[in-house]
Amino acid sequence: MTAKMPDSGTSTDAGAEAVAAGRAEIEAITNERLGERLRELRLRSGKSLRALARELGISASAVSQIERGTMRPSVSRLIAIVSAIDVPLAAVFDTSETGEYTATGEGGVPEPPVEGFAVRRSWEVAPVFLDGGVVFRRLSPVPTPDVEFFESTYPPGSVSNVHRQFLKHEGYEVGTVTQGELTIEFESETVTLGAGDSITYPCQRPHIVSNRSETATAVATWLIIHR
Repeated sequence: MTAKMPDSGTSTDAGAEAVAAGRAEIEAITNERLGERLRELRLRSGKSLRALARELGISASAVSQIERGTMRPSVSRLIAIVSAIDVPLAAVFDTSETGEYTATGEGGVPEPPVEGFAVRRSWEVAPVFLDGGVVFRRLSPVPTPDVEFFESTYPPGSVSNVHRQFLKHEGYEVGTVTQGELTIEFESETVTLGAGDSITYPCQRPHIVSNRSETATAVATWLIIHR
């Protein structure tokens, strides 16, 4: 991927317009586009809608509603879906419309550049809006082998699983809270993290992430390492 640099003759106003246009595009990342991407990834995996529904323990109608964009998945549901179709969470952010690096590897998942470097500007980062108001944003400029790097924003009172079911998935997780407070619930322990605090645990350990504040938004960065 080639870094996008402004021409020397570009005016400040023109640059501001480009940033505004980019942000407008980010705002246009709708439930429909998320659903379309999940459907595309499922079809590439060869798994039928009904087979995915059985594996997730939900109805085929619910999966269909997510893929049509009429229902937003929660954090836990989104991770369960990508785990079931055996693609990294980062694959959700890679669509042809974004203009990202599009070379594909196994399963059609985009691969990162083999050499050189990649740059992605802040206004080019397309977030995913999930159930309960949680927002996920990928921080790595392109997909990186065996590593996923994200930022999550949890509004007051939000939780990773609206049904409060514990989540577990593949990998090893490292999280750092950068704003507000997040609570990580395990089956027998609960940990509350403030700004600057960090945590690490195997993703196979059942967990729920929530923001118990009634007024303050919580933001954290997450590094998921696949072994």
